[in-house]
Amino acid sequence: MSYQTILVRPDGAVTVVTLNRPERLNALNRTMIAELHDALDAAARDGRTRALVLTGAGRAFCAGADLSDPGGPGGLLPDASPESKRQGLRHGIHPLILAIHRADLPVIAMVNGDAAAGGCDLALACDLRVAAEPARFMESFARIGLFPGTGGCWFLPRQVGLAKASEMMFTGAPLGAADAYRLGLVNDVAPAVELEPRTLALARRVAAGPPIAVRLAKMVMYRSLTMDLATSLELAAACESITLTSRDHEAGLAAFRDRREPTFEGR
Repeated sequence: MSYQTILVRPDGAVTVVTLNRPERLNALNRTMIAELHDALDAAARDGRTRALVLTGAGRAFCAGADLSDPGGPGGLLPDASPESKRQGLRHGIHPLILAIHRADLPVIAMVNGDAAAGGCDLALACDLRVAAEPARFMESFARIGLFPGTGGCWFLPRQVGLAKASEMMFTGAPLGAADAYRLGLVNDVAPAVELEPRTLALARRVAAGPPIAVRLAKMVMYRSLTMDLATSLELAAACESITLTSRDHEAGLAAFRDRREPTFEGR
Protein backbone atom coordinates (compact mmCIF):
# COMPACT_ATOMS: atom_id res chain seq x y z
CA MET A 1 0.00 0.00 0.00
CA SER A 2 1.17 3.54 -0.76
CA TYR A 3 1.37 5.98 2.17
CA GLN A 4 1.78 9.75 2.34
CA THR A 5 3.65 10.10 5.65
CA ILE A 6 5.36 6.78 6.33
CA LEU A 7 7.51 4.28 4.47
CA VAL A 8 7.11 0.52 4.93
CA ARG A 9 9.90 -1.87 3.97
CA PRO A 10 9.91 -5.65 4.46
CA ASP A 11 13.20 -7.24 5.51
CA GLY A 12 12.63 -10.97 5.75
CA ALA A 13 10.59 -11.58 8.90
CA VAL A 14 11.09 -7.94 9.98
CA THR A 15 9.01 -4.98 8.80
CA VAL A 16 10.63 -1.53 9.00
CA VAL A 17 8.23 1.42 9.32
CA THR A 18 9.76 4.88 8.86
CA LEU A 19 8.08 8.11 9.90
CA ASN A 20 8.58 10.18 6.76
CA ARG A 21 7.95 13.86 7.44
CA PRO A 22 11.59 14.94 7.90
CA GLU A 23 10.80 18.57 7.09
CA ARG A 24 8.57 18.56 10.22
CA LEU A 25 10.96 16.38 12.26
CA ASN A 26 8.45 13.56 11.74
CA ALA A 27 5.83 15.31 13.84
CA LEU A 28 2.58 13.40 14.13
CA ASN A 29 -0.58 14.53 12.37
CA ARG A 30 -3.86 12.73 11.75
CA THR A 31 -2.72 11.23 8.47
CA MET A 32 0.46 9.78 9.97
CA ILE A 33 -1.42 8.32 12.93
CA ALA A 34 -3.97 6.66 10.63
CA GLU A 35 -1.21 5.29 8.41
CA LEU A 36 0.75 3.95 11.38
CA HIS A 37 -2.37 2.15 12.59
CA ASP A 38 -2.80 0.62 9.15
CA ALA A 39 0.85 -0.45 8.89
CA LEU A 40 0.78 -2.05 12.36
CA ASP A 41 -2.40 -3.93 11.54
CA ALA A 42 -1.06 -5.08 8.17
CA ALA A 43 2.18 -6.34 9.70
CA ALA A 44 0.29 -8.27 12.38
CA ARG A 45 -1.89 -9.94 9.72
CA ASP A 46 0.54 -10.61 6.89
CA GLY A 47 1.72 -13.99 8.19
CA ARG A 48 5.35 -13.05 7.57
CA THR A 49 6.29 -10.32 10.03
CA ARG A 50 7.60 -11.47 13.40
CA ALA A 51 9.11 -8.16 14.55
CA LEU A 52 8.51 -4.54 13.61
CA VAL A 53 11.07 -1.71 13.65
CA LEU A 54 9.86 1.88 13.99
CA THR A 55 12.21 4.72 13.04
CA GLY A 56 12.30 8.25 11.61
CA ALA A 57 13.60 9.79 8.39
CA GLY A 58 16.14 12.58 8.57
CA ARG A 59 17.68 13.95 11.74
CA ALA A 60 14.86 13.27 14.23
CA PHE A 61 12.94 10.24 15.41
CA CYS A 62 9.75 12.16 16.15
CA ALA A 63 9.06 15.66 17.48
CA GLY A 64 5.67 14.70 18.92
CA ALA A 65 2.39 16.23 17.78
CA ASP A 66 2.58 18.68 14.91
CA LEU A 67 1.77 22.01 16.58
CA SER A 68 2.00 24.09 13.42
CA ASP A 69 -1.74 23.70 12.84
CA PRO A 70 -3.17 21.94 15.90
CA GLY A 71 -6.81 22.57 15.06
CA GLY A 72 -6.64 22.44 11.27
CA PRO A 73 -7.55 19.60 8.92
CA GLY A 74 -4.47 17.57 9.83
CA GLY A 75 -4.22 18.73 13.42
CA LEU A 76 -4.60 16.57 16.48
CA LEU A 77 -6.13 19.02 18.96
CA PRO A 78 -9.39 20.73 17.96
CA ASP A 79 -9.37 24.50 18.42
CA ALA A 80 -12.20 24.70 20.92
CA SER A 81 -13.05 23.78 24.49
CA PRO A 82 -10.89 21.82 26.96
CA GLU A 83 -13.29 18.88 26.52
CA SER A 84 -12.84 18.86 22.75
CA LYS A 85 -9.07 18.85 23.23
CA ARG A 86 -9.37 15.93 25.67
CA GLN A 87 -11.38 14.02 23.09
CA GLY A 88 -8.79 14.95 20.47
CA LEU A 89 -6.14 13.14 22.51
CA ARG A 90 -8.42 10.23 23.38
CA HIS A 91 -9.27 9.61 19.74
CA GLY A 92 -5.97 10.73 18.21
CA ILE A 93 -2.56 9.84 19.58
CA HIS A 94 -3.75 7.78 22.59
CA PRO A 95 -5.06 4.88 20.47
CA LEU A 96 -1.73 4.82 18.60
CA ILE A 97 0.28 4.60 21.83
CA LEU A 98 -2.00 1.77 22.98
CA ALA A 99 -1.79 0.00 19.61
CA ILE A 100 2.01 -0.08 19.73
CA HIS A 101 2.09 -1.14 23.36
CA ARG A 102 -0.49 -3.89 22.79
CA ALA A 103 0.73 -4.98 19.36
CA ASP A 104 0.78 -8.72 18.88
CA LEU A 105 4.27 -8.32 17.42
CA PRO A 106 7.41 -7.19 19.27
CA VAL A 107 8.06 -3.56 18.30
CA ILE A 108 11.58 -2.08 18.34
CA ALA A 109 12.22 1.67 18.22
CA MET A 110 15.28 2.57 16.15
CA VAL A 111 15.80 6.03 17.60
CA ASN A 112 17.86 7.80 14.95
CA GLY A 113 17.59 11.28 16.50
CA ASP A 114 15.70 13.30 19.05
CA ALA A 115 12.48 11.81 20.42
CA ALA A 116 10.52 14.66 22.00
CA ALA A 117 7.20 14.92 23.84
CA GLY A 118 4.73 12.57 22.14
CA GLY A 119 7.61 11.29 20.03
CA CYS A 120 9.45 10.28 23.19
CA ASP A 121 6.34 8.44 24.36
CA LEU A 122 6.04 6.77 20.96
CA ALA A 123 9.50 5.29 21.53
CA LEU A 124 8.66 4.38 25.14
CA ALA A 125 5.58 2.48 23.96
CA CYS A 126 7.82 0.13 21.98
CA ASP A 127 9.15 -3.05 23.59
CA LEU A 128 12.84 -2.46 22.83
CA ARG A 129 14.85 0.61 21.91
CA VAL A 130 18.17 1.08 20.10
CA ALA A 131 19.46 4.65 19.97
CA ALA A 132 22.02 6.48 17.88
CA GLU A 133 24.72 8.14 19.98
CA PRO A 134 23.43 11.71 19.29
CA ALA A 135 19.79 10.81 20.08
CA ARG A 136 18.02 12.39 23.04
CA PHE A 137 14.79 11.54 24.85
CA MET A 138 12.81 14.59 25.95
CA GLU A 139 9.56 14.86 27.87
CA SER A 140 9.55 18.46 26.72
CA PHE A 141 5.92 19.33 27.48
CA ALA A 142 6.81 21.54 30.45
CA ARG A 143 8.83 23.84 28.21
CA ILE A 144 5.63 25.00 26.53
CA GLY A 145 3.36 24.81 29.56
CA LEU A 146 1.76 21.46 28.82
CA PHE A 147 0.98 18.36 30.84
CA PRO A 148 2.77 15.23 29.51
CA GLY A 149 -0.40 13.74 28.12
CA THR A 150 0.70 10.94 25.79
CA GLY A 151 1.68 8.13 28.15
CA GLY A 152 4.99 9.25 29.59
CA CYS A 153 3.60 9.37 33.12
CA TRP A 154 2.93 5.63 32.83
CA PHE A 155 5.98 4.50 30.85
CA LEU A 156 8.84 6.60 32.17
CA PRO A 157 8.72 5.84 35.95
CA ARG A 158 8.60 2.14 35.11
CA GLN A 159 11.65 2.42 32.88
CA VAL A 160 13.97 4.91 34.61
CA GLY A 161 12.55 5.18 38.14
CA LEU A 162 10.35 7.82 39.72
CA ALA A 163 13.06 10.35 40.60
CA LYS A 164 14.58 10.54 37.11
CA ALA A 165 11.15 10.49 35.49
CA SER A 166 10.07 13.39 37.71
CA GLU A 167 13.14 15.41 36.75
CA MET A 168 12.48 14.87 33.06
CA MET A 169 8.76 15.66 33.38
CA PHE A 170 9.14 18.73 35.59
CA THR A 171 12.04 20.36 33.72
CA GLY A 172 11.84 19.02 30.18
CA ALA A 173 15.56 18.25 30.40
CA PRO A 174 16.84 15.88 27.70
CA LEU A 175 18.23 12.44 28.45
CA GLY A 176 21.14 11.51 26.19
CA ALA A 177 21.52 8.08 24.65
CA ALA A 178 24.43 7.07 26.90
CA ASP A 179 22.52 7.96 30.07
CA ALA A 180 19.40 6.29 28.68
CA TYR A 181 21.41 3.10 28.25
CA ARG A 182 22.85 3.36 31.76
CA LEU A 183 19.33 3.71 33.18
CA GLY A 184 17.98 0.80 31.15
CA LEU A 185 15.75 2.89 28.89
CA VAL A 186 17.50 1.66 25.75
CA ASN A 187 18.90 -1.77 24.93
CA ASP A 188 21.83 -0.58 22.86
CA VAL A 189 23.55 2.62 21.72
CA ALA A 190 25.27 2.73 18.36
CA PRO A 191 27.18 5.23 16.23
CA ALA A 192 24.80 6.71 13.69
CA VAL A 193 26.31 4.72 10.81
CA GLU A 194 25.86 1.46 12.74
CA LEU A 195 22.36 2.14 14.04
CA GLU A 196 20.40 0.37 11.32
CA PRO A 197 22.53 -2.80 11.06
CA ARG A 198 22.67 -3.15 14.86
CA THR A 199 18.92 -2.61 15.21
CA LEU A 200 18.09 -5.01 12.40
CA ALA A 201 20.42 -7.62 13.91
CA LEU A 202 18.44 -7.38 17.15
CA ALA A 203 15.12 -7.48 15.27
CA ARG A 204 16.20 -10.57 13.35
CA ARG A 205 17.17 -12.33 16.58
CA VAL A 206 13.73 -11.57 17.97
CA ALA A 207 12.06 -12.62 14.72
CA ALA A 208 13.96 -15.92 14.72
CA GLY A 209 12.44 -16.87 18.07
CA PRO A 210 9.25 -18.88 18.59
CA PRO A 211 6.44 -16.45 17.64
CA ILE A 212 3.80 -17.93 19.93
CA ALA A 213 6.05 -17.91 23.00
CA VAL A 214 7.36 -14.41 22.28
CA ARG A 215 3.90 -12.91 21.83
CA LEU A 216 2.56 -14.59 24.95
CA ALA A 217 5.60 -13.42 26.94
CA LYS A 218 4.97 -9.83 25.84
CA MET A 219 1.32 -10.03 26.82
CA VAL A 220 1.97 -11.57 30.25
CA MET A 221 4.83 -9.22 31.12
CA TYR A 222 2.72 -6.12 30.53
CA ARG A 223 -0.38 -7.50 32.20
CA SER A 224 1.70 -8.56 35.18
CA LEU A 225 2.57 -4.92 35.86
CA THR A 226 -0.89 -4.60 37.38
CA MET A 227 -1.24 -8.13 38.86
CA ASP A 228 -0.11 -9.85 42.00
CA LEU A 229 2.30 -12.76 41.65
CA ALA A 230 -0.30 -15.48 42.13
CA THR A 231 -2.52 -14.10 39.36
CA SER A 232 0.47 -13.74 37.05
CA LEU A 233 1.47 -17.35 37.71
CA GLU A 234 -2.04 -18.54 36.85
CA LEU A 235 -1.86 -16.69 33.55
CA ALA A 236 1.64 -18.07 32.98
CA ALA A 237 0.38 -21.64 33.49
CA ALA A 238 -2.30 -21.14 30.83
CA CYS A 239 0.23 -19.69 28.39
CA GLU A 240 2.79 -22.41 29.09
CA SER A 241 0.18 -25.07 28.35
CA ILE A 242 -0.19 -23.52 24.88
CA THR A 243 3.54 -23.58 24.13
CA LEU A 244 4.06 -27.06 25.63
CA THR A 245 1.65 -28.48 23.06
CA SER A 246 3.00 -26.46 20.09
CA ARG A 247 5.00 -27.69 17.14
CA ASP A 248 7.53 -24.96 17.90
CA HIS A 249 8.27 -26.63 21.23
CA GLU A 250 8.83 -29.94 19.44
CA ALA A 251 11.12 -28.21 16.95
CA GLY A 252 13.03 -26.50 19.74
CA LEU A 253 13.56 -29.73 21.64
CA ALA A 254 14.71 -31.56 18.52
CA ALA A 255 17.18 -28.80 17.67
CA PHE A 256 18.47 -28.79 21.26
CA ARG A 257 19.08 -32.53 21.14
CA ASP A 258 20.79 -32.24 17.73
CA ARG A 259 22.85 -29.22 18.85
CA ARG A 260 21.63 -27.00 16.03
CA GLU A 261 19.63 -23.81 15.71
CA PRO A 262 15.86 -24.37 15.64
CA THR A 263 13.50 -23.18 12.93
CA PHE A 264 10.21 -22.01 14.37
CA GLU A 265 7.04 -21.89 12.28
CA GLY A 266 4.68 -20.20 14.73
CA ARG A 267 2.52 -23.29 15.18
